[in-house]
Amino acid sequence: MTIEQIHGDESLRRHEFPVVTKGPFLAHAGVAPLPRRVAEAMSRFALACQTSEQEVETCGELIAGTRACAARLIGAQPEEIALVGPTSLALSYLAAGLPWRKGDNILIYYDCYPSNVYPWMALAERGVEVRFINVRELGKVRAIDVQGQVDEQTKLVSLASSHYLAGWRINVDAIGKFLRSRRILFCVDAIQTLGAFPLSVEHVDMLAADSHKWMMGPCAAGLMYVRRDVQARLQPIVHGWHNLDCPDFLTQEELKFKPDARRYEAGTHNLVGLAGFKAAMELLEEVGVAKIGAELMRKRSWVSAELVGRGFTVLQPEPPIENVGGVLSFFKPGVESLELLRRLKEAGVTASVRKLPDGQAVVRFSPHFYNTDEELRVALAALG
Repeated sequence: MTIEQIHGDESLRRHEFPVVTKGPFLAHAGVAPLPRRVAEAMSRFALACQTSEQEVETCGELIAGTRACAARLIGAQPEEIALVGPTSLALSYLAAGLPWRKGDNILIYYDCYPSNVYPWMALAERGVEVRFINVRELGKVRAIDVQGQVDEQTKLVSLASSHYLAGWRINVDAIGKFLRSRRILFCVDAIQTLGAFPLSVEHVDMLAADSHKWMMGPCAAGLMYVRRDVQARLQPIVHGWHNLDCPDFLTQEELKFKPDARRYEAGTHNLVGLAGFKAAMELLEEVGVAKIGAELMRKRSWVSAELVGRGFTVLQPEPPIENVGGVLSFFKPGVESLELLRRLKEAGVTASVRKLPDGQAVVRFSPHFYNTDEELRVALAALG
């Protein structure tokens, strides 16, 4: 299935993405609706559990297959993937598991989504200096900004792959290469790009992303990546039968963790969620993430120009091509953003309203590859 086929065959589009029968859904940066094949994969697994235990005979294949799909998605090895789930949980594991020393400092972005701020702020209680990166515009984190704000005591930098309001997509490779040369760990909250744009972990040490946004998977089914040579340094902070040696379910005298990223998976997996997560990633593979990214950049470009031409203020209206994300946020001076959202709802359009740090409310569009230009025109017409 290709993007061209989806856009050229409305019956196919409606079959694969049932949400379009209700109107344009332009809120994938929040919680996405499930494609039909994802919902059906979860349903099949759940129904199979009616006549057997929930850990059905094929669950081992499901777990291994999901891990392999996740590894391919980011260019990692399956042994570097932990199927942890929520981004907040994974980032908390990453922050709390490293061997911090008093006097270490970390660099994060204060106006990032809180999931990638709070776990790191909490390290102040352990004597870690938490520094906030200075940027010129909301969400616009550049490699040069990072390079100028780390020092010999910086042990880690954690950034979002794309800002959830401004839509600015960071140059992961450029930042990662620099930090690797300085032996500074690089952690990425990738939830706003995985499934929307290609992302490689070649120069990343740790990464986390749930599947419920651009990957169009279920909530609380996601991935945590830990580079192989970092795993020895990242101590698991949870303990259970799954991540520790537990032959025949018998307690052992020594706590011996699994030799790979499974060491971060303490207990039973969210199996129904993994069934959906795997199906979602297989859909992305079929369509092609690079093609999805190109389509999202095309959409953002012309919609942004239309909004500016109609008197709207757009966040990052024309970013460099390598920094284009899937999010487009805007407001119109003199018009309440909640009023704009009301107009959109009346036209059957699903969007969202978020607030900027200065209190300004903005409308946020985040269409995906299956959304058509006509749907976007409907949304623009509703705005007035």
